[in-house]
Amino acid sequence: QVQLVESGGGLVQPGGSLRLSCRASGFTLDDYAVGWFRQAPGKESEGVACISDSGGRTYYADSVKGRFTISRDYAQNTVYLQMNSLKPEEAAVYSCAADDAATVRTLCIMQTVRYDYYGQGTQVTVSS
Repeated sequence: QVQLVESGGGLVQPGGSLRLSCRASGFTLDDYAVGWFRQAPGKESEGVACISDSGGRTYYADSVKGRFTISRDYAQNTVYLQMNSLKPEEAAVYSCAADDAATVRTLCIMQTVRYDYYGQGTQVTVSS
């Protein structure tokens, strides 16, 4: 069964850190770009970060540059999102997604693309 499973969400104080994990089962992520998206209640989904299939290209939304880091571990078939200096307005359900279309996996396109696979998401709450 092909699945993406996120973990690592939870409650954190403003300014705190979390590391999210996105583990694939049923397929290998080697040939896929993997992106992290977030959606808060009443808001549209937002592409947060993406890493290309080779790991050589990354994309970050302007709002998270310098605070979030995306990485991948091929041996673990997992992609991580390290989130530092979290803000209350960043509370949302964070989901990972994978796509192997040629342009997506090499250029890490996040807008106007429907990825092949999506996880169920993990809740991130930022509150004191």
